[in-house]
Amino acid sequence: MAGELTMMTAAGLAAAMAAGEVSALEVTDAHLARIGDADDRVRAFLHVATEQARQAARAVDQRRAAGEPLGALAGVPLALKDVFTTTDMPTTCGSAILDGWRPPYDATITRRLRAGGVVILGKTNMDEFAMGSSTENSAFGPSHNPWDLSRVPGGSSGGSAAAVAAFEAPLGIGTDTGGSIRQPAAVCGVVGVKPTYGGSSRYGLVAFASSLDSPGPLARTVLDAALLHEVMSGHDPCDATSVDAPVPPVVAAARQGDVSGLRIGVVPELSGEGCQPGVLARFSEAVELLESLGAKVAEVSCPHFSYALPAYYLIAPSECSSNLARFDAMRYGLRVGDDGTASAEEVMSLTRAQGFGAEVKRRIMLGTYALSSGYYDAYYGKAQQVRTLIIRDFEAAFEQVDVLVSPTTPTTAFPLGERVDDPLAMYVADLCTIPSDLAGNAALSVPCGLAPDGLPVGLQIMAPVLADDRIYRVGAAVEAALDSRRGHRLLDQAKGLS
Repeated sequence: MAGELTMMTAAGLAAAMAAGEVSALEVTDAHLARIGDADDRVRAFLHVATEQARQAARAVDQRRAAGEPLGALAGVPLALKDVFTTTDMPTTCGSAILDGWRPPYDATITRRLRAGGVVILGKTNMDEFAMGSSTENSAFGPSHNPWDLSRVPGGSSGGSAAAVAAFEAPLGIGTDTGGSIRQPAAVCGVVGVKPTYGGSSRYGLVAFASSLDSPGPLARTVLDAALLHEVMSGHDPCDATSVDAPVPPVVAAARQGDVSGLRIGVVPELSGEGCQPGVLARFSEAVELLESLGAKVAEVSCPHFSYALPAYYLIAPSECSSNLARFDAMRYGLRVGDDGTASAEEVMSLTRAQGFGAEVKRRIMLGTYALSSGYYDAYYGKAQQVRTLIIRDFEAAFEQVDVLVSPTTPTTAFPLGERVDDPLAMYVADLCTIPSDLAGNAALSVPCGLAPDGLPVGLQIMAPVLADDRIYRVGAAVEAALDSRRGHRLLDQAKGLS
């Protein structure tokens, strides 16, 4: 029974609990057991909150027995990226500088999950402060891809994606700054969504790049992602960048899954040189599939997308340089060298030298340089101008089509260690996903088959700002057409970890 529960979708679990076929505590215990069986190899979790999860599940069962109204995902377990503050468990951001830190408040998304009865199983591994594409930058060691344990699960939300792919949790939450939800979703064969920027609250999300960070759902089906999207999203007065607008009808769109008459644009700048032949083959098949389902497909050029990668790697490090200045060894977190003889500056320097990893230091240095006197206009200012051109490319494209599509990643999951010493090769993993982060529009990755190496390929679907429902509509159509193939493959991977 426990094994069957972990194979169910979030929607299926919610329906079974609502019908009284199984309790929330039984569902939670099944997933905790799965974590116990598989996570020594997958290493998706940094902290498993066994007692808190069981307590939350019992509370859902009690409320259900009392006839109280419950949320659509009440009792469904979830893996939470360790970048959201939680009062009852550590928040480390994958960094030694925050090892063991317990925040004094819950993030808005954490609060919304708890209020909706979602059971948080624990906190998942990530690239330190969300800086990376493989989880190899975590101070606590990398996570592993359930499809092939010798390969990366992507990043920075690799822990959450791996947990969902390994059937350790039916749902996960990550953050997308340059593709950090969609890229791990693609290489782990699950669904990942970057909502419209400001559609989900950043309050309590430890900031990497404030104008880019977007919390979003990870799931094994498009409908599950939509249900979670609805629970976690909405206006938040605590977040100045939160959009004061209704959540788009994402669940209805995921249930519809009809693309007849929809105009779909293929972006040539995101599906050419640098993409593996197997990735391009699956992408082409997905486009042909959408056309066979009644969509109207056309090529739509976005010429400035070619500059997105260098613009991002000026803007994001600049913002991280500012945001990470708060880790000064004076207020919270790690403190090194405070023996009574060292100055505050010396303690700060020693703490940062020991607490920050190589990639975080690299980006702080890049960002500080780009913002420095005499270089601001030449680097950061120019990058922001390019960002405007990318936004205009999207606006022009969406006058011609309803959604844009591309491969989510240029390659399938690469071997652990292959790109650790080559930052530029690592950065290219986000080549296709960065434009949507710079523009702030909605984007989704849905599995679209396997490459010849037997690893998953993701189809990226992009929609205008606050048109999040469109990405779910197209994603659901692709998923329905490929469902049996993808479903069997995921089950095979789960059995391989048993």
